[in-house]
Amino acid sequence: MRAAESARAAAARWDVSTPERPGRLPGVGMAGFSDRSAEPLDLAVVPDPSVMIAFEFGDGLLVGHADGRRQRGSTVLGLAPGGLRVRGRGIECLQIRLSPIVAHAVLGDVVTAAGERPCAGGAMVALEDFWGPEARRVEERLRSASSWRERFAIADAALQRRYAAGRHVSPEVAYVWRQMVLRRGQIRIDALAAEVGWSRQRLWSRFRAQIGLPPKRAAQLLRFDHAAHRLAAGHSAGAVAAESGYADQSHLHRDVLAFTGVTPAAVAAAPWLAVDDSAWAVAGPHHALPGAHHPLSGAGASPSRSSASMPR
Repeated sequence: MRAAESARAAAARWDVSTPERPGRLPGVGMAGFSDRSAEPLDLAVVPDPSVMIAFEFGDGLLVGHADGRRQRGSTVLGLAPGGLRVRGRGIECLQIRLSPIVAHAVLGDVVTAAGERPCAGGAMVALEDFWGPEARRVEERLRSASSWRERFAIADAALQRRYAAGRHVSPEVAYVWRQMVLRRGQIRIDALAAEVGWSRQRLWSRFRAQIGLPPKRAAQLLRFDHAAHRLAAGHSAGAVAAESGYADQSHLHRDVLAFTGVTPAAVAAAPWLAVDDSAWAVAGPHHALPGAHHPLSGAGASPSRSSASMPR
């Protein structure tokens, strides 16, 4: 409990604003953060099963400490970013979490000169690389907005435009992602491939190209996400390992270390997770099941199992 109390105390430095009602595009969550403290901030980013867009209006930095990369301004974080920290003073930002199903259409199929997709796992890329000059125009409108309510409306409209004009994931890939979400990653990839009528190799190739991670890695991320939030809620590592599908507590420890670089005890005290209940409760799928934390499942997705059937 001491770790949980410490995390909540650290999270109390933030004023968090959320939309009064869900946006028009399912699979999207938004929250506005304003730092109350005058002290410098150095905050580790805990990986999340969503693609994040961050519009920064203060002096914050997203820093990739593993390789020294730094990014100011509007930034996209791909799935499972590792080794990233938010650093700065007087931070004020709009954070948008996108289901990878939605992100594929909203951000497009950008490929770098090195042949990498910036939306893939671990990437930290300027939003301008995806949206071009429109990114600057949206950021300027957000800066000049008089309220968080206006900012949410501006961002929602921009996402709507990009999604309508974007290239959507295949029905098979969308179905597989939603099934993974429903099962918190505890599902066999071979079984999912058989359900959609694809070979394992075809599913691996299409899923990785459209979601940004291989299916097995995506399932591991979903399982980790559930476990991390149970740890942050004060549950013991042993209980979390058992309910999250890990072979044992050591398996949980290895997975948490692989995603975050720290121990389960440190994740339990992470301020990044402590704000989730206040920032993302309105997102719906995050809290679809009692006592569980779920990532945004995607456009048109529902937390109920009966509505997750693959379109024919």
